[in-house]
Amino acid sequence: MISMTRQSVAVLGATGSIGGNTLDVLARHPERFSVYLLAANTSVDHMVALCQKHKPAFAHMADSDSAERLRMALPKGETEIVTGADTLCTLVQSPAVDVVMAAIVGAAGLMSTIAAAQAGKKLLLANKESLVMAGALLMDAAEASGSAILPIDSEHNAIFQCLQANERAVPDLRGVSSIILTASGGPFRLWDAAAISRATPAQAVAHPNWSMGAKISVDSASLMNKGLELIEASWLFRMPPSKIEVVVHPQSIVHSMVRYDDGSVLAQLGNPDMRTPIAYGLAWPERIDAGVEPLDFLKSGPLEFEAADIERFPCLRLARESAAAGGTASAVCNAANEVAVAAFLDEQIAFGNIPIIVENTLAQVSNQEPESIEAVLAQDHLARQYALSEIKRMRKGH
Repeated sequence: MISMTRQSVAVLGATGSIGGNTLDVLARHPERFSVYLLAANTSVDHMVALCQKHKPAFAHMADSDSAERLRMALPKGETEIVTGADTLCTLVQSPAVDVVMAAIVGAAGLMSTIAAAQAGKKLLLANKESLVMAGALLMDAAEASGSAILPIDSEHNAIFQCLQANERAVPDLRGVSSIILTASGGPFRLWDAAAISRATPAQAVAHPNWSMGAKISVDSASLMNKGLELIEASWLFRMPPSKIEVVVHPQSIVHSMVRYDDGSVLAQLGNPDMRTPIAYGLAWPERIDAGVEPLDFLKSGPLEFEAADIERFPCLRLARESAAAGGTASAVCNAANEVAVAAFLDEQIAFGNIPIIVENTLAQVSNQEPESIEAVLAQDHLARQYALSEIKRMRKGH
């Protein structure tokens, strides 16, 4: 039986790829969902169009200048324009919000994601950095409030679909021996190490299967994205990193798998379209139309699988080591990577320098117990400062 209770949704990262796909799915089901809040960084023109179409009660911009420009561009009285990190957290926790799509990229999405979990919201988690940086704190907050966390990354969503779960979306791991994350291999899957190290930003963002933002596309090219997903999977599914496998699957049709004690392997398959996991998260435990073309097995061709090469893609190794180390190691890994990727996209460093910066930062910034958000953010800050100093040193050497 389909529940027709209309749910109010906050979309954080509304102008990004996940945000756009979420709004597409929401628009297909106006009888089930309404848009309460749209939050973006500084893309004013894009937000004007979204506000005109979806008519949210609130629109949040990252800075006061962007907020004022959006305010001037929209009719008065229809949507209230706000700014400020504390304001965003307050809106996310509003009783008027039922569902929060957490899709702000990077560490910038941490506080609003934690706020949603603390308030007991149905949390659609597309911001993997929240778990990478502060997994224990986020999971504890959800446990205390009764918040249900639904993973939106295609891989984690696939794993979730292959597991049983209780009414709070907590997976049942009885009989599960391991989790298998699939990776496309990115644009450099067949390149040798020397060519990879010299890759340009344009080459790195040219993903063969998925349409994504620049930062996540670079992470996919380096396999750091898969490493961060490994850390995320460890928290979401309460699995030690040693029981999480990574397999390269170039076709991106098998989105991930679960291996069981009896020898069974369950897999979730589908066309590479983020609207599938988004629709699954929005409607869970039901299923709704996502606007996705059905998978045609007669046209999809052979499905290939191969080992992930940590020699050519050391970022995957570094992320796995960070996951095994625990504490704030994964937060430091993430921070150093964010800084290094930004510098690469700005053509300040070579692609091959990204893992070097991450490894050096992990070696220099001490690993600590993440006792609070403030402690995590302090380590994040230290890691960014060290990574920036590494970039300056490399540029001088160049």
